Amino acid sequence: MAEASPAVANAELLEWPKKDKRRLLHAVYRVGDLDRTIKYYTECFGMELLRKRDVPEEKYSNAFLGFGPEQSYFVVELTYNYGVTSYDIGTGFGHLAIATEDVYKMVENIRAKGGNVTREPGPLKGMTTHFAFVKDPDGYIFELIQRGPTPEPLCQVMLRVGDLGRSIKFYEKALGMKLLRTIDSPELKCALAMLGYAEEDQTTVLELAYSYGVTEYTKGNAYAQVAISTDDVYKSAEVVNLVTQELGGKITRQPGPIPGLNTKITSFVDPDGWKT
Repeated sequence: MAEASPAVANAELLEWPKKDKRRLLHAVYRVGDLDRTIKYYTECFGMELLRKRDVPEEKYSNAFLGFGPEQSYFVVELTYNYGVTSYDIGTGFGHLAIATEDVYKMVENIRAKGGNVTREPGPLKGMTTHFAFVKDPDGYIFELIQRGPTPEPLCQVMLRVGDLGRSIKFYEKALGMKLLRTIDSPELKCALAMLGYAEEDQTTVLELAYSYGVTEYTKGNAYAQVAISTDDVYKSAEVVNLVTQELGGKITRQPGPIPGLNTKITSFVDPDGWKT
């Protein structure tokens, strides 16, 4: 039997992410005081502390927080490195977003707890969605979005990119995400794309933002990566490797098990250097 041509084999490989059972699992970033951030997220945002661990031999601690168990909810993984009290967030990381049924009430609570509200709740001119922005103790921005009941309150990770069309194509092809919607705003000189594995009111989405004429951003050393589930880490890495040859980015950790654990992972950066 004749072997499939490379073009046919590649086309079949690119179908794999669409069949794979995937979801966004967690966003990883660094904080200067773990207990302070846990207190803020639980009291101001209503998150639960799901687990916490200390790894003295590697001089770090981390904590997982979210609105439900890690097995079914998107969560944040906070990392504290011994002795490091502050980080540079850079200009590229945008925000995380939380959906709430009453953004006004949530902002009142955050203000009462001493939180930093950077945009009062309300809609943009000509729009119906009510939203606000707040900053956590490390300077990470959270958008609070008013919407009806949702199975996933931790609903967005926003990253800035230098070429929106290229990034959309990368996340569709390399990760099997669906483009849910795009917004072009000439008056604000920016364009946005929402991508994910289900509709926005049902899941966490990746929000990619392009500011007209800006092709590069600083990454800083605060935000680390987003994690996504896959049924086959080896096959997924093959797809990513193929797509990076066309669009940019690279595999930074070849697929395989984490030493001492059964978990198998692969890591890569997209064309803008964002790590997954």
